[in-house]
Amino acid sequence: MKLRKVTAASATVFALALTATACGGDNSTGGDSGSGGGKTIKVGIKFDQPGLGQKTPQGYAGFDVDVATYVAKKLGYNADQIEWKEAKSADRETMLQRGDVNFIAATYSITPERQEKVDFAGPYLLAHQDVLLRADDTKIKSPKDLNNAKLCSVTGSTSAQNVKDKLAPKAQLQPYPTYSACLPGLQNGAVDALTTDDSILAGYAAQAQFKGKFKLGGFKMTNENYGIGVKKGSDLKAKINKALEEMVADGAWQKAVDKNLGPANYKNEPAPKIGDIKS
Repeated sequence: MKLRKVTAASATVFALALTATACGGDNSTGGDSGSGGGKTIKVGIKFDQPGLGQKTPQGYAGFDVDVATYVAKKLGYNADQIEWKEAKSADRETMLQRGDVNFIAATYSITPERQEKVDFAGPYLLAHQDVLLRADDTKIKSPKDLNNAKLCSVTGSTSAQNVKDKLAPKAQLQPYPTYSACLPGLQNGAVDALTTDDSILAGYAAQAQFKGKFKLGGFKMTNENYGIGVKKGSDLKAKINKALEEMVADGAWQKAVDKNLGPANYKNEPAPKIGDIKS
């Protein structure tokens, strides 16, 4: 009788040990290593930027998505091992600092203020503040021509205000909640121009429903150096830099630009050299 009790107890302990072993850790990459070992890698992207980072019924698409997928593969992860996380602009530093993601590729401009909080690989794209115009517009040929023009001003963005403060003081700012909301207004003449990064504008203009209806001004009003954000001190920075260099060298980088932004006739800058940040 005593023997049976001991055996039953032992079996219970053994079963609990097996359960603990099975549940002992999640299968995602921990911390900021992101190199092989785990089952998944967590990557932050935008979910609402056509041509760059967008969540669609078919999955995730855009230039940043293609760059992140390439980088993840070089780190040892296939596309189906990527766990995509929405990285809103205001949340990016916090997500990296907390370890919510391994890296972020989300139109993430490298600035001195951000470099105090996180590290950046890259840059992998040099964008510029520009304007989107109707395809048949012949009046706006330079930033000064935005004087007296109706310029879409998106809540939370400083781009339109920068134009008014520094380049076209008589520009008439028209408030809209989002860039997507600006596009019908631009199309029907309620506004004359929309301004933000040229890569973002190209992504919107490249959508099938807007094909041939808009054009970029090509004004290059600022330099925006897009980098891949990682946690401060992460060894991923060097590994991602190597992956980006390989993406440029094998032609995958230019193919990704052409596929995602080319339909808007986006004239991209050459792929920037790692560490070359244009002021």
